[in-house]
Amino acid sequence: MEMILDNYIVGTFLVSLLAFLFLFILRRYNNNDNNTRKKRFEKGYSREFKIQTGAGKGECSPGNGYGDDVIIVGAGVAGAALAYTLGKDGRRVHVIERDLTEPDRIVGELLQPGGYLKLVELGLEDCVEDIDAQRVLGYALFKDGRNTKLSYPLEKFQADVSGRSFHNGRFIQRMREKAATLPNVKLEQGTVTSLLEEKGTIIGAQYKTKDGEELRAYAPLTIVCDGCFSNLRRSLCNPKIDVPSCFVGLVLENCELPFSNHGHVILSDPSPILFYPISSTEVRCLVDVPGKKVPSVANGEMANHLKTVVAQQVPPELRDAFIAAVDKGNIRTMPNRSMPADPHPTPGALLMGDAFNMRHPLTGGGMTVALSDIVVLRDLLRPLHNLHDAASLTSYLESFYTLRKPVASTINTLAGALYKVFSASPDEARKEMRQACFDYLSLGGVFSTGPVALLSGLNPRPLSLVLHFFAVAIYGVGRLLLPFPSFQRMWIGARLISSASGIIFPIIQAEGVRQMFFPATVPAVYRAPPVVN
Repeated sequence: MEMILDNYIVGTFLVSLLAFLFLFILRRYNNNDNNTRKKRFEKGYSREFKIQTGAGKGECSPGNGYGDDVIIVGAGVAGAALAYTLGKDGRRVHVIERDLTEPDRIVGELLQPGGYLKLVELGLEDCVEDIDAQRVLGYALFKDGRNTKLSYPLEKFQADVSGRSFHNGRFIQRMREKAATLPNVKLEQGTVTSLLEEKGTIIGAQYKTKDGEELRAYAPLTIVCDGCFSNLRRSLCNPKIDVPSCFVGLVLENCELPFSNHGHVILSDPSPILFYPISSTEVRCLVDVPGKKVPSVANGEMANHLKTVVAQQVPPELRDAFIAAVDKGNIRTMPNRSMPADPHPTPGALLMGDAFNMRHPLTGGGMTVALSDIVVLRDLLRPLHNLHDAASLTSYLESFYTLRKPVASTINTLAGALYKVFSASPDEARKEMRQACFDYLSLGGVFSTGPVALLSGLNPRPLSLVLHFFAVAIYGVGRLLLPFPSFQRMWIGARLISSASGIIFPIIQAEGVRQMFFPATVPAVYRAPPVVN
């Protein structure tokens, strides 16, 4: 027995010793391999830089191989805000924007209170001043001659906190101007034609100036924010773009909304109509048209559609102003795109804004998501004094995709789900769901403040969203079964629950169940900032 025990002890000792030696050798090999790759990586950067500087003008030539810390492609809401944020933190930022004149768009005009709080956090709250921006305090919902007012739960916030609505172009110009006041931020007009890549790492961008000159810019980190029509996203993500509908935009002049300082949502047939102020004298109207095609504006089909089909569903207080806006003829259209975030982590590059993630604009959440993403990225980059180790930086920044989820996934899921619920359908179960949603929100108290807090970005909790969504469905089933249930009503109730599940679960799946509900289980969240020797 003693012999067996001695052999067992000796065997265990020898196996442990061999395992220790194996791990020691493996660790030495990995360290040497990492150092070798790092040297090759830095050498590759240096070699590429020398080749490019040999070409002559338009190329950066500082001692470390880079004139900038960050290149930002695009200076819309995301790009301009990001440029100011990183510039304020001391980064050398080069912004390349296709057109630096004031944009003229029919979306990106309503900033939710949660987005305003992010604006304050970034030090950009003065960008909504002096542009005739209007305070937005909530929503008014209209259906079949009834209406209900849904106010933002702002009681616990300072007096200046609310939503803001404005001309998108004025807001963007204010942010560009503020970014340009920083000496380490350079705004340049040019069209980026491609990203520069070496050995799988993005090292900068090639662009054409407004004079037609082809130039190259280099930086250890290139952030693409070139909007919903991005031509650069394909190499950085897996774009699954859906176009469920189009917006037809009008501007109503000198008219009063039924509920001042509120956005108005009309549950019309076949899909919603939106009204909200964009200045002290103008009201934006967005008519949702399902599908990718809309009636022609040029031959008058659109004007006829708006007058004969849409106008009769507009609240009487706004009908005359609506028809006058149609007659004026300044009718604009815009496809509504949705695209879940599905990135390919790429050394040296990152996607932000609509180039990275889109949702239906019904809830006006796009700018809130973009500004929230900027706050997350800023906090991740702040501990880093050097961005040159692209491989380590990419691994570290993978946490960004999980840390952004509470705000982004809540707003994205709510936008997709509400659009489907608010759109008319011949299906009885969908009709009941639509009516149940209106009645549920009309109950007031937690039944309205809870969903509105989610929509406004003030309570970005995915679980709360799912609970309220199915509470609406259960409330709809209860309405069907009371006072006396019947087999037909029970069947419609079962289909209502099935329909609700069919609406929300595919959106959640696209957002990522684990990142959305169990972010603490994602290892990337716990990665420490890379240490550069």
